Amino acid sequence: MSIENRLKTCIRDVADFPKPGILFKDISTIMLDAELSADVLDHLVETYRDAKLDAVAGIESRGFLFGFPLAIKLGVPFILIRKEGKLPYNKIKHAYDLEYGSAVIEMHSDAVQANQRVLIHDDLLATGGSASAAAELILKSGAEVAGFSFLVELSFLEGQEKLKNYTTNINQIISY
Repeated sequence: MSIENRLKTCIRDVADFPKPGILFKDISTIMLDAELSADVLDHLVETYRDAKLDAVAGIESRGFLFGFPLAIKLGVPFILIRKEGKLPYNKIKHAYDLEYGSAVIEMHSDAVQANQRVLIHDDLLATGGSASAAAELILKSGAEVAGFSFLVELSFLEGQEKLKNYTTNINQIISY
């Protein structure tokens, strides 16, 4: 069975989370399957092995799950992009709108160097708000968004359209 089909079989749907009318794609079930987790990581490494990346940035918190191991396997630094107030050192921030509110994300001011090629990784692409905000942090540091990486895309929400302002290198393993 392909990695795509294995993921679709494994990912759990949770109705009405985090609010009524939302069908949440729960990737925590992947973590319960060590072999599938290893295969997902291998798939990501193969996808980005020759991409000439200087760093991988993961978006809190599910973007850390595969983003950090991916960075290790690629031999590049991992950059934490976190919700406001979670990082202890000097930071830069970016505010953005959500489907139901607003948020602020931060990154340490010294995490990204000018001209680095940075891959932004998260578990899921929905409307593209979080990933766009992460891209803005990368750009504020003088670096380049080399691409976006997701496990899952909810294509009906058209998040890729927003991300094409930064790069056309947008990859996901599965799409709904």
